[in-house]
Amino acid sequence: MSIKHESNPSLADLGWQQFFVQQLSLDDWDNLLPARIIEQHKSELIIASEDGNLAIQVPQHLSDPLTVGDWILITAEQKVERVLERKSIFYRKAAGTKIQKQLIGANVDTLIIVSSLNHDFNLNRIERYLVLANEAGVAPVIVLTKADLCDNEDEVLDRVNQVQRLDPMLMVYAVNALDEHGIEPLSQFCKPGQTLALLGSSGVGKSTLTNALLGQTIQLTSDIREDDSKGRHTTTGRSLHVIKPHGVFKGGVLLDTPGMRELQLANVESGIEETFSDIADLAMQCRFSNCTHEMDLPDSSGCAVQAAVKDGRLDERRLLNFHKLQREDARNSATLAEQRDQDKQFGKMIRTVMNEKKKRKGH
Repeated sequence: MSIKHESNPSLADLGWQQFFVQQLSLDDWDNLLPARIIEQHKSELIIASEDGNLAIQVPQHLSDPLTVGDWILITAEQKVERVLERKSIFYRKAAGTKIQKQLIGANVDTLIIVSSLNHDFNLNRIERYLVLANEAGVAPVIVLTKADLCDNEDEVLDRVNQVQRLDPMLMVYAVNALDEHGIEPLSQFCKPGQTLALLGSSGVGKSTLTNALLGQTIQLTSDIREDDSKGRHTTTGRSLHVIKPHGVFKGGVLLDTPGMRELQLANVESGIEETFSDIADLAMQCRFSNCTHEMDLPDSSGCAVQAAVKDGRLDERRLLNFHKLQREDARNSATLAEQRDQDKQFGKMIRTVMNEKKKRKGH
């Protein structure tokens, strides 16, 4: 459709993979331009392609909402012709009392879960993000920031080990994001064609880490508050950034997100089961198939999970968080399902009314 300028990114620079190539026909290549959503605003999208960046209107004809990270095909008139199938998708129940699903990002290969080593360190929260990653089928990586603010190396090692015990196969890194050499182990996830996302709560140092990974300052950072060791919220919207080669970092795409004060899970049953696979394995040994594994069960219940807690093989904190996330998922999933049914009924009513109006006009 057009000539690529040397300064514009290639499709590989933007995270293009064989998964998306297989969805295009020869006609698509001849007549449409692949582009990726790098920013999302109320009425417009900022997209990136081999032709450069472009602002287009949010299409109204699509049944499903778009999000940052989506790949789309656009016409010569800059209209969205088609949305390509997603390789992965992150979403949560909208914060507060809203009854709707909020998309976070699409087509991510690696999720970097950011938690600081100071007062923000929280295993329950890390498990919550792991559920999100496992539900999406995305490889999780735990990055514990602000290692330079810890009193000693033993404190850092202890917290790394606490996270590692959640899953022996987890990749866990303690870093000082202000030290360019300290983040070099993360370069293995920064390659052309790969997309990584940073998720974490407010003030954990995501903006500092983002700047370090990109090799340039694109996010403002702020100082730590002394009373609670937290940074101030600096990122205000989700956006995709191309990682230009620098040092040991060879490329890739980075999805930066605002710090999340609330991450409500919904429709993540398989993500919970995978995150807490140790509990699921223990549950297979329970005497009764309908065992609830609650800690108030009598000793004679035959619950293998409860027995593992009592003899120290399973942390009670982990079991309690498992039950908490299960209840939250059941509650939010039911609420969203009810809302979807209401929306369908409302849409059906609108179509009926419009059809009646057309019939009356015909008479």
